[in-house]
Amino acid sequence: MGRTMTRSYRKGTVADEGFAVSKVSEQLGQADTIVWVDLCNPDPDQLHELAAELGLHELAVEDALGPHQRPKLDRYSTHLFLSTHAVRVDTGQGKLVEIEIDAFISPQWLITVREDDAFSMQAVVQRWDRSPDLVADGVGFLLYGLLDVVVDSYFDAVQVFDDYFDEISEEIFSEHPLEPGQQRHWFNMRRALVRFHRLAVPMREAVSSLMRREQSAVAENLYPYFQDVYDHILRISESSDSLRDLVSTIVETNLSVRDYRENLIVKKVSSWAAIIAVPALITGYFGMNVPFPGTQEPWGAVVSGLLVIGAPIGLYVLFRRRNWL
Repeated sequence: MGRTMTRSYRKGTVADEGFAVSKVSEQLGQADTIVWVDLCNPDPDQLHELAAELGLHELAVEDALGPHQRPKLDRYSTHLFLSTHAVRVDTGQGKLVEIEIDAFISPQWLITVREDDAFSMQAVVQRWDRSPDLVADGVGFLLYGLLDVVVDSYFDAVQVFDDYFDEISEEIFSEHPLEPGQQRHWFNMRRALVRFHRLAVPMREAVSSLMRREQSAVAENLYPYFQDVYDHILRISESSDSLRDLVSTIVETNLSVRDYRENLIVKKVSSWAAIIAVPALITGYFGMNVPFPGTQEPWGAVVSGLLVIGAPIGLYVLFRRRNWL
């Protein structure tokens, strides 16, 4: 059986908390009351029991129990279903840690479902408690507090990605190129960034749908707050796009730098091969068992010695002037 957190508000103030899930209907039976229930790693029977009590749609319940839902907002006749993800970047492992939070939303209650404690609802409760006067605007404020904390995790992730790829962009110009292990880690971080982009971008449509006035569960006073969340998501989407462009630039630059270094190595190896080949050619020529000018003459030995020494020195000077060595 999973862990639960419960709280009820009456006329904008906390009326009760920590009550059993079975008491939800009793709480809702009192006037001017809204209820929040959080289910952490719920037992399917527990969620189905609550679904029967509150009239949750079976498809929404199935989505809440199933893994890996994409960010979305579904509308049903009596309530909304929101699927969102808080994120955290694990730079050591080179992966994006995703924590799915699903929410059932109606004018009288907010039901949140999460897989484990990787996402702490305590931060959400603290966000609610900082603005107790806004609770009078209904469930919309509770939903805003949840989205605000989730979107804050996006900003943290963007900052981690930004710092990491800035560091990588400096390392590709260092004297020591990236090791295979570092390149693998770099690839994993690129993949984590792509996954983050796929989670952040759909949130624009989800929040935008929440704000549609003709179908919205958001009170008029809360529109500026949801607009603020929407603006933050736009900034995050733009930042993730910029980071993806930066990563593409880094990849292209890394390939160019690698090709440049390979060309330098080829030039150096070729230059030294030419320097070594010339003395071998000269000694091979003068070492032939056939007569040639200077054979068995002192000046022949002097000429061959000068060529063996002078030609490599001349080639070395020439290659150095052309920066091949």
